Amino acid sequence: QVWLVESGGGLVQAGGSLRLSCAASGSIVSINEMGWYRQGSGRERELVAGITVDGRTEYADSVKGRCTISRDNAKNTVYLQMVSLKPEDTAVYYCNSWPPGPWGQGNQVTVSS
Repeated sequence: QVWLVESGGGLVQAGGSLRLSCAASGSIVSINEMGWYRQGSGRERELVAGITVDGRTEYADSVKGRCTISRDNAKNTVYLQMVSLKPEDTAVYYCNSWPPGPWGQGNQVTVSS
């Protein structure tokens, strides 16, 4: 089983940027699709962005144009670059495969207005 550890979150002002990283304990090259998910307070977890092993991407409408997902299969790492952050982006962000396996601890992103 591959374990995933998210990092790069924190507190940022509205309009700011963050880059989240997801380091895998093993190879992700065999995982067809990796994704970033988030769960805001009182909300269900949602898929924010996904990327296939050959680089095809998809985004939730709420982040389209503001987020870029990428993966480095050689480094077993997945990234989520977020710009023009909004307070409604505040959530715990998780990295996982699609469909998702066991969840890690996630990484808090807080956007202040």
